Amino acid sequence: MNRDSQLKDGLTVTGLPAFTDNYLWLLHDHRGHAVAIDPGDAQVVEHGLRQRNLKLVGILVTHHHPDHIGGVAELAEHHHCPVLGPADPRIPMVQQRLVDGDCIQLEQIDMRLRAIHVPGHTLSHLAYVGHGAVFVGDTLFSAGCGRLFEGTPAQMLHSLDLLNALDPATLLFCAHEYTRDNARFALDWEPDNAALRARYRESCQAHQTGTATVPSRLSQERTYNPFLRCDQSTIRERLETSFQRELSTRLEVFTALRQRRNGYVAVHADA
Repeated sequence: MNRDSQLKDGLTVTGLPAFTDNYLWLLHDHRGHAVAIDPGDAQVVEHGLRQRNLKLVGILVTHHHPDHIGGVAELAEHHHCPVLGPADPRIPMVQQRLVDGDCIQLEQIDMRLRAIHVPGHTLSHLAYVGHGAVFVGDTLFSAGCGRLFEGTPAQMLHSLDLLNALDPATLLFCAHEYTRDNARFALDWEPDNAALRARYRESCQAHQTGTATVPSRLSQERTYNPFLRCDQSTIRERLETSFQRELSTRLEVFTALRQRRNGYVAVHADA
């Protein structure tokens, strides 16, 4: 099911479900010009464009994984549009290579985004922020964060801190529907967190109805996302009990939490 979110400056974001749990994003204006973000499947994007009578004028990529770039070459060739993304040789179709702080503007759409370098999931990963939204790829999820395939825990924690420093009203557009499993995991470490319990119930209901749980607001994530709450004593104390050792810094807490999440398999009462 497609879902539209209204941003500032008259822009709209449409979420296109793909594969098992991916979201491919279309950012478009009132004139029908669109930018695809992480278009892992060209046919899904083409269908979304036709549904809304949109013209693709650009492609943005956050990182090199196949479910994020699989449709880029076909879309760029068909629509003759530029591809922007990280300076990473594993994404050879990128024509304009971006680094941290770069401003992204395209002639045909009144869009202005800023690139933020957020290593951790991959070393070259970028996020894109603007118009009251941030497109985070696989760095930050609702109630969770991405796996560390290439970066270090210190890099990922710094990247999350950069995202967490954005305006609290910012809408978070992540690339996967992981909220239910993430929230169930988080409850093991903050079982008395009312906001987290509510988010878990909401995500279970969404799972039953096939409704998207994203985007979420950064202000909401701060109340229940454990990877943004590594300074909370409840999380630290429970992890110390789990690992049977003292965790004296936020980085140690984050590292331990991410380690527990890596091997976690969620079991849901509604399953």
